[in-house]
Amino acid sequence: MSDSTDQKGGDDLPKILFVATVPEHFRYFHLPCFQMLEQMGYTVDTACAQAEDFPHTSRRFAVPMGRNPLDPRNIKAYFVLRRILREGGYDVVHCHTPVGGVLARLAARGLRKRGLRVLYTAHGFHFYHGASLSGWLLFYPVEWFLSFCTDTLITINREDYDRASRRLHARRTAYVHGVGCDTSRFGRLCGCARNERRAQFGAAPEDRILVYVAEQNENKNQGMLLQAAELLYDRVPHLQLWIVGPDHIAGVYARQAQSLRVPVRFFGERHDIPEILSVCDVYTASSLREGLPVNVMEAMASGLPVVAMNNRGHRALVRQGETGFLVEDAADMAQRVEWLLTDPALEARMRENALQRVQKYDLQNVLEELRDIYARPESR
Repeated sequence: MSDSTDQKGGDDLPKILFVATVPEHFRYFHLPCFQMLEQMGYTVDTACAQAEDFPHTSRRFAVPMGRNPLDPRNIKAYFVLRRILREGGYDVVHCHTPVGGVLARLAARGLRKRGLRVLYTAHGFHFYHGASLSGWLLFYPVEWFLSFCTDTLITINREDYDRASRRLHARRTAYVHGVGCDTSRFGRLCGCARNERRAQFGAAPEDRILVYVAEQNENKNQGMLLQAAELLYDRVPHLQLWIVGPDHIAGVYARQAQSLRVPVRFFGERHDIPEILSVCDVYTASSLREGLPVNVMEAMASGLPVVAMNNRGHRALVRQGETGFLVEDAADMAQRVEWLLTDPALEARMRENALQRVQKYDLQNVLEELRDIYARPESR
């Protein structure tokens, strides 16, 4: 275990420890929350697999956690977390990610009697409507047991909230609209401005661009997008598919794309997502399972209609026939995309509906929902 000792807050301030398996989780999703907590008077510490200096935090602990629940390092991580919690004098521990959530709640057992509040955000249960039997057998009993060790269980989609309220036993179950999307960063360009930015990406004004922003892996299922795009080759002129995100599948999809007639561009990891989305036409999301995907929120904030696989997270965001379409396979996706790209009135209506619907997931709204949770102690 290692930590940084530069204390930014006094000993009289309330203290909160954030726990997640990897530092990327904090970097991508929680920096605005850290800032809000600091403004509320909290001293914020973090614990994850690698110590990393985050804005608005005080101490950073490196805890040897592995993403695989069976990773033997997690045994040591449990004892390290327990020591951190015992010695840190924390008022709240807020844990995230499956392994981080399990280890932190186990480590907090017994400390709740001393006043420690235990918060856990479920970023999508592995047991849900349509999940495999193994998902229910492996994950539901664990979550059922740990719910007795949880003061506030935070869910980010309605399906998880309803199930947790009925079946689990946290002192309080709360529903928050995800981790928040800073909608002010996104928007759609029109006219000459759009054509100029398209040219910067090597695209022409007449191109019809489908886009998906997600790491390449089996769950994100980009191979299905390749199939759908190929089906559209003779039906939609000037079609392109843009796949944005790091490759974690050893080039499988890139090799598959080489045999297709439709142009496919692999952008890799990018930091100009708002600019990319601003020049595209339809957002296509192929993932097999989601909790509440920020990438879809960002697409909606860019005024893009969404054609997405029918799963729990997508159902929470996409309204069928209003902001986009939910589909079951590549053929279904190809048909719905064709409808959008050949019906300007339908496309325009869905753009406006998407922009309106995404506002409830705006970062400031989510921060206010979280502020209420942090400021409202559970009755003991």
